[in-house]
Amino acid sequence: MATSDSSSLRNEAILVARILLMLLFVIFGWQKLTGYSGTVSYMAHVGAPLPSLAALVAIVMEFFVGLALVFGLYTRPLALLMLVYTFGTAVIGHHYWTMHGMAAFEAKINFYKNISIMGGLLLLYVTGAGRYSLDRLFKRG
Repeated sequence: MATSDSSSLRNEAILVARILLMLLFVIFGWQKLTGYSGTVSYMAHVGAPLPSLAALVAIVMEFFVGLALVFGLYTRPLALLMLVYTFGTAVIGHHYWTMHGMAAFEAKINFYKNISIMGGLLLLYVTGAGRYSLDRLFKRG
């Protein structure tokens, strides 16, 4: 009797999950990198501490760490680091509890989107990068 065996596609699923999970970060990290002055202005607008430094941290985390996770490089430690970053951006950038009306509603959606992404990052930490990764190529994780 044939059964559905999800383990036969495990590595492919992990690869697709890594790409999908990081897509948002890489796209917006690239926009922050190519529009650095606008990123600094945005950081100041949302009340991020040290806007120039916050912009650099955002670029490194979203674009460079995001790409590292897409390629499966240092996957477990970077997934945890990205989890912490994602929580920080939720609290600093999406503080719906200080807002009213539509702004509060939109910030609440984005806050909980970040919390959901944290769940995916935690799963990535637990599973590792899978077969199709630089970690596997270099025998890490």
